[in-house]
Amino acid sequence: MDEARLRALIPSVIGILGRRGADFAAAEDAVQDALLEAVRVWPEDPPRDPQGWLVTVAWRKFLDAVRSDTSRRRREVRVDEEPAPGPGTEVDDTLRLYVLCAHPSLSPTSAVALTLRAVGGLTTRQIAQAYLVPEATMAQRISRAKRTVSGVRFDEPGDLATVLRVLYLVFNEGYSGDVDLAAEAIRLTRQLAARIDHEEVAGLLALMLLHHARRPARTRPDGGLVPLAEQDRGRWDTRLIAEGVDVLQAALVRDRLGEFQAQAAIAALHADARSHEETDWVQIVEWYDELVRLTGSPVVLLNRAVAVGEADGARAGLAALSELDGALPRYAAVAAYLHERADDLGTAARLYAEAALAAPNLAERDHLTRQAARLNARPRG
Repeated sequence: MDEARLRALIPSVIGILGRRGADFAAAEDAVQDALLEAVRVWPEDPPRDPQGWLVTVAWRKFLDAVRSDTSRRRREVRVDEEPAPGPGTEVDDTLRLYVLCAHPSLSPTSAVALTLRAVGGLTTRQIAQAYLVPEATMAQRISRAKRTVSGVRFDEPGDLATVLRVLYLVFNEGYSGDVDLAAEAIRLTRQLAARIDHEEVAGLLALMLLHHARRPARTRPDGGLVPLAEQDRGRWDTRLIAEGVDVLQAALVRDRLGEFQAQAAIAALHADARSHEETDWVQIVEWYDELVRLTGSPVVLLNRAVAVGEADGARAGLAALSELDGALPRYAAVAAYLHERADDLGTAARLYAEAALAAPNLAERDHLTRQAARLNARPRG
């Protein structure tokens, strides 16, 4: 059974059920039940029309659920006449589902979970494993999200920027459990890019491809992090880099710059350099200046300080850093790196240790702790 093909059918099937009278929450539940049935039946008896099969089974699951709910007798009368089985009218509901799942009334965490479930086709168990939470907790989170958007019509205008932000959050979760969320985010963004011709969708896809290309070199066999400067660039995926650069260039020629295109341009400059030392840091600083103009983000300013330190020297980087709020996430880690570059090893070691205490995950904490230990072991003269 082609699992990727099966999951790609999910948005259209949910959309068909919605046009037949099911609300979003009920349609999504019915489609999930139909998917479980497909996993059981299709390996031995594959259907000639997979979408039509899913629509038929999901609609019957929906009717069964309505009939078993005594509090919805009136609704049961309305839907008791089952429409003819089959795919129905050809309408692409994928983009509508993206917008619905990234509704502004949802928290980012809920929007991500709902997108993975309704558009990505992942099970609640898979999503829970990816986020390292109990399945019951994730089920409650998804149920609350579906209730929140249950009254939203499929034809209401949505915010593409919110959709892209949700996909970016999925990508940044990376990998845990048995679901590779980075790869899933790329799959979903490819799907979105095939349905909407927009430069920022292309920019996000390029950014994901360029970052994902470096993944094989990011960790040691023991799971430890490898900083960009120390990565074996021979392990980077040149096929993904080439694709990412092509997608980015096609977006940039439209001359409608957005933040994801600017981030992708920075990633492309890193990918193009044969070594850390040969990186075009001056041009990277210029792209960070564009990002600051577009977003005003303190995190962007923090990353810009690192680039300034590489382009103009550690003291220049520290000067840029001094203008920022010391409470920013990863501020201490950036300060430690720049102080080490400036040969202020005592301060750098103290800041690495401080950053380790505030690290958002175990891998980063272990890396920062090792950096502090490395500097503390060096003789001071």
